Amino acid sequence: MTIREAEDFSIAVTHPAHKHLAMKVLVCAGGTGGGIYPALAAVSGLHEQGISTKDILWIGTKGEMEESLVPRAGLHLETISGGAVVGVPLPTAIKNGTRLAWSIGTASRLIRRFRPDVMFMTGGYMAAPVSVACKLHGVPICIYLPDVEPGSSIKFTLPMAQKIACTTAGSEAYVPVKKMVVTGYPVRPEIRAATNLSKAEALAHFDLQPGRPTLFVFGGSRGALNINRALMAILPQLLTQAQIIHISGELTWPEVDVEAQALAPELRQWYRPYPYLHADMGAAFRAADLVLARSGASMLGECPAFGLPSILVPLAWAWRYQKINADFLTERGAAVQLTDESLPAEMLPTISGLLENPQKLAHMAAAAKALDMPTATNNLARLISELGEEKTS
Repeated sequence: MTIREAEDFSIAVTHPAHKHLAMKVLVCAGGTGGGIYPALAAVSGLHEQGISTKDILWIGTKGEMEESLVPRAGLHLETISGGAVVGVPLPTAIKNGTRLAWSIGTASRLIRRFRPDVMFMTGGYMAAPVSVACKLHGVPICIYLPDVEPGSSIKFTLPMAQKIACTTAGSEAYVPVKKMVVTGYPVRPEIRAATNLSKAEALAHFDLQPGRPTLFVFGGSRGALNINRALMAILPQLLTQAQIIHISGELTWPEVDVEAQALAPELRQWYRPYPYLHADMGAAFRAADLVLARSGASMLGECPAFGLPSILVPLAWAWRYQKINADFLTERGAAVQLTDESLPAEMLPTISGLLENPQKLAHMAAAAKALDMPTATNNLARLISELGEEKTS
């Protein structure tokens, strides 16, 4: 399939949920929400294809986010010890590299027991050893690349994969074009469903008012210290102009909560801070007029789904993938960028400048909406099931 064909790749569900598709799928994703959430969305699409929960096995890393998120979704999770080998001190890299080498054997035992028809991965520490084990056992591999540029685990796995699903055609500079299929970003069903809310309904969910600009601030699945502290420094000024939904992350929540309680009542009424949002994340997007966030992979799908302009602050040490994501959205007119270093001086004027310029916000919103691929979840699920069907046929 060529890039051009892939861009038009839209899937009709051919295996309705009331029919059972006899196929076993091994999922490997973990570490951060950037890899876990698209994999969970893909699993929901596989259910629509007719694949049963009992026929899905998820392999992740001990001590990582998947240990809470995957069982909560009703899926069976097996974890293996592992860790980073890139961007860590040499002794840590050696220790974790040894663990990952040993984990190939553990993954092989799980594969022999489960006997998957296809493996689907989005990255994480276990992606490399599990992919090696799948290759040894003849299990076809489908990679989903959430970001524009692949990280180290996906780069390692690219030669072993039969298909590489990508969020955007911008990834053609980084992956083999012959294997590449542009599926779009699979926004979680519960978030996508919130696009059907009216803005007034979404605002009422947070007890906020129509007619006042709404800013949604978050830092990714683990929070963002620099964003939180810069926001706290300008909060009283900003709340005279806008109402704010703010997800701080668990680590800095105590600090944020103290600042929130210290606000004057006439300002506090416009501020909605949370350590984390689960079911209400979609409503927060729908309520917003502008987003300020890191530029993880989810920004390539969630802001376009809601047609939301964004101010992006790429995480400097995250390989360079967040910068590439931010550049992709910025070059298409859907976002503007700040750096961690510029936040103290530029956060307030950047937010105020956009909120005071409805025409620019509207142009950015239209640019974001033009990037939305509503069928992405079904596209990805169908690609996975087709690869599995090739093995079983």
